[in-house]
Amino acid sequence: MAGRPTARGGPSGNGARRTYSVGARRGGTVSVRNNRGRFVAGRIVLTLVLVVAGLRLGYIHGFEADALSERAERQRTTPIDLPAPRGAIVDRDGNKLAFSVETRALWVHLRSMREEWAEAARSDSDSGEDFDTRAAEVAGFIARQLPHRTTEEQLLRLFHKDAPFTYLVEGVQPSVAEEIEEKYPEIGYEKRAKRVYPGGDLAMKVVGYANWRQDDPDPSKHNLGGLSGLESMRNEVLAGTPGRQIVNTPGQGLDLVIPGTERNVQPATPGSDLELTLDSDVQYEVQRTLADYVERAHAEGGAAVVLDAETGEVHALANDTTFDPGEDELTNEALGNDAVTTPFEPGSVAKVVTATAAIEDGIVGPDSVLEVPGSLRIADHTVHDAWTHGTQRFTTRGVFAKSSNVGTLQLARELGPDRFLEELEQFGVGRTTGIGLPGESPGYVPPRDEWSGTTFGNLPIGQGMSMTVVQMASLYQALANDGVRVEPRIVRARITPDGERVPEPAPRTTRVADPATADTVTDMLRAVVQDGDYEHRGTAPEAALEGYQISGKTGTAQQVDPETGRYSNTLHNVTFAGTVPADDPRFVVGVWLDAPDTTLPEYGSAAPLFREIAGFLAQHYRLPVSDEPAPRHPLVR
Repeated sequence: MAGRPTARGGPSGNGARRTYSVGARRGGTVSVRNNRGRFVAGRIVLTLVLVVAGLRLGYIHGFEADALSERAERQRTTPIDLPAPRGAIVDRDGNKLAFSVETRALWVHLRSMREEWAEAARSDSDSGEDFDTRAAEVAGFIARQLPHRTTEEQLLRLFHKDAPFTYLVEGVQPSVAEEIEEKYPEIGYEKRAKRVYPGGDLAMKVVGYANWRQDDPDPSKHNLGGLSGLESMRNEVLAGTPGRQIVNTPGQGLDLVIPGTERNVQPATPGSDLELTLDSDVQYEVQRTLADYVERAHAEGGAAVVLDAETGEVHALANDTTFDPGEDELTNEALGNDAVTTPFEPGSVAKVVTATAAIEDGIVGPDSVLEVPGSLRIADHTVHDAWTHGTQRFTTRGVFAKSSNVGTLQLARELGPDRFLEELEQFGVGRTTGIGLPGESPGYVPPRDEWSGTTFGNLPIGQGMSMTVVQMASLYQALANDGVRVEPRIVRARITPDGERVPEPAPRTTRVADPATADTVTDMLRAVVQDGDYEHRGTAPEAALEGYQISGKTGTAQQVDPETGRYSNTLHNVTFAGTVPADDPRFVVGVWLDAPDTTLPEYGSAAPLFREIAGFLAQHYRLPVSDEPAPRHPLVR
């Protein structure tokens, strides 16, 4: 039995028999089987993934390739607008009042620059260069190139602003911008145009102001656009039609243009030029003279206009203030044009409406005599003349030369309210003139059905209604033009990019009186400027111009006191409108002073201001002197 292995194990010839615990044995057997199963399952899953991926890839190549390619192309190509060259604005002689020059706006994509120089600093830590040092270097160079445009400190603030992109400097000359970009490729530029106003503040309330608009978050839609005046109102004509360009961009949300990838799709069409009726020399003189007179008269403001008596063209339109876009803060008040936007009660200058209707209807002739009392009761209101007098025998000429409120209302009563209102409407009172400037006010005439008992005691003497200085001058233009009112206008023509001159549509005309009536009224109003003893002296001999016959009318109207809501005894609108020369009308001049100090003897009237402007017109246009002085007429019998 010796040598035979025992059940517990022991020597047994070639070796001992191995024994295992139950747990160990079972465990070893399960582990081998699981590994084999996992390997098979993994192969199956991998095969399925590869099959699905292959099918998806085949689908993409077969069905989505074009769409994905188009989407990728869209991500790296960007359409941008090409701004059209903006048209110029010129005066009647072709002198430029506004034009554009090409400039550049420098920009930097801060996010890309930060990433690039952070990577450079990591790659070469010994160089000492990073975003901050690079920004300082670039800022210093740009500031030296543009010493009058920016400073290094300003640029550094922009480089370190919390934004992915920023503009750095505007109005850069193209050659300088190209030099900066060549030296520092991270600096780009955008093509722009700068509006130039060579006359400074000359006619700026008419011409208006244009600037580069950046109110759209899409830089491709930035453009040079009008913000006020004709620059705004005629923006569509001046601006032209933008072109279209396709450029490549790096994608990934970057707006940078890859140089050399620009492709024109549609060229820009330049804007047309605007030719105005203004005469720059006359405009300058009227602006200067008006501003000086307003200051000397301690007035709150004022406006003046010069109209061609026949065509209604505006040779000058001025306010007492103007602005220089290169120097002044451009507030709404600075940009406003009171000459067309601000109506006022005109006072006696509007009596010409009553005079015209009374002559036209044959109620009186120029030398008819009226018994004019010192006052007149109208409903519950008593109207007085500006001076105290008993009943006087005035000629019709005298009523208007002396500016009698009572005499004017006597004639208005003969006309009746409906006929008077009809004449107002024929003269265009209460409606815009069609001058072609933004914000024009129509003035105000109370509707007929709202007239009270005293309304007809106010309107014929120029109270209770309002008009602008342009509307006021238009009354006298109608009389100077044989009774035909021509809508005033300030744009003569547009000149297309190919040089074709396209005149503006002819202005509308309205006959307000027959030629004989217009001539008679113009003749009567010569007496306004005649001098002499008190009874035969008109209200404005200061408007007389040596060598020329002058016809016109003064006006002084009470303003409403803003504190009491009633007519003030100290605040007035002071006006004058007239024709030069009266015997061969060439120009009509209208002036308005807002609340001058009427206690100053020299400046309680606008007549001297009219004379200064009329004198310049006579000299500038070399108007022939009148053949003879205006005849003197008796004003009181």
